[in-house]
Amino acid sequence: MPYFDHELPYVNSIGTALPGNYVTQELLSTALSAFWREKGAKLEHYERLHKATGVSGRYLALPMLEYRDLDSFEKSNSMWMRFAPELGRNAAQEALSVAGIEPQDIDHFFLVTGTGVATPSIDTRIIAALGMRPDVKRTPVFGLGCAGGTAGIARAADYLRAFPDQHALLLAVELCSLTLQHTDVSVANQIASALFGDGAAAAVLSGRALANPDMPQVVGSRSVLYPNTERVMGWDIIDSGFKIVMSPEIPELVRRHLAQDVADFLEEYRVERSDVKHWIAHTGGPKVLRAIEAGLGLSPDVLKRSWDSLCRIGNLSSASVLFVFADLLQAKKAKPGEYGIMLGLGPCFCLELVLLRW
Repeated sequence: MPYFDHELPYVNSIGTALPGNYVTQELLSTALSAFWREKGAKLEHYERLHKATGVSGRYLALPMLEYRDLDSFEKSNSMWMRFAPELGRNAAQEALSVAGIEPQDIDHFFLVTGTGVATPSIDTRIIAALGMRPDVKRTPVFGLGCAGGTAGIARAADYLRAFPDQHALLLAVELCSLTLQHTDVSVANQIASALFGDGAAAAVLSGRALANPDMPQVVGSRSVLYPNTERVMGWDIIDSGFKIVMSPEIPELVRRHLAQDVADFLEEYRVERSDVKHWIAHTGGPKVLRAIEAGLGLSPDVLKRSWDSLCRIGNLSSASVLFVFADLLQAKKAKPGEYGIMLGLGPCFCLELVLLRW
């Protein structure tokens, strides 16, 4: 059964942040190719793989040449701990400013990441930098990969249904470039090196509308975990850090299951497929986006914002879907009464869905 209108949490704002080091795809591909060839690697399909991603450039946490020195997990993760809090703080500040509230107004802080680890988690540093209340609740979430942004919206909305007078802050921060494996020249790592970039995105959710009454509400969400898919997508944790696991089965899994999963989701909330006017898909790469289009029977223009985001900045893992969401909100194309679906795909293989209504 759908929730009554007054019980639906609002997504009141989204803020985004990118590092200052922009590199074109051509320059980055040339540098990586030279780096691996120095190590004696044979890269038969490297240029074709990089061009096939459709990425024109990406933002990196560090200047490109400094990645040569990151030859251990300790070194890479120390850079993540140095730069991720600052980037996350910038995204959070923008989201708070757009929503028209102060850091002290946040009651629950959800942090989503999958490209670095820290204990205490880096939300503590961001809380200190922003001057948030010491009694703010904290939920750090690790390991949802590209599905994390959608799942984060869902979990923040779940919380606000229990506490509708409160405000929640979701932050997704990913420095994917710091996971690059220097000695791994597998096809999966070559694709990852061509696809993923760095960035952060934050969202303020509340039990009521704040600065802008035309923002969408979260009607509901669904999580789908496909059995026996542990080796389809994820990380292998090795001495040098996070080694990518990325199976060629991914597009076929999307084509095979997505349409029925979305149909079951909409039926639960008594929403017709024809009522969904906006599709907010994470930028999983050309094969994933085409599989989403094929699985759902969508024309290419429906996911144009996802394609455009992929081209401009690459795949930012959990933050990607929030960048696409921000583009939709800035365009002011959604009209009252229209529905939208956020979707993210991630490790094991899993699907996260959020139903929105303007």
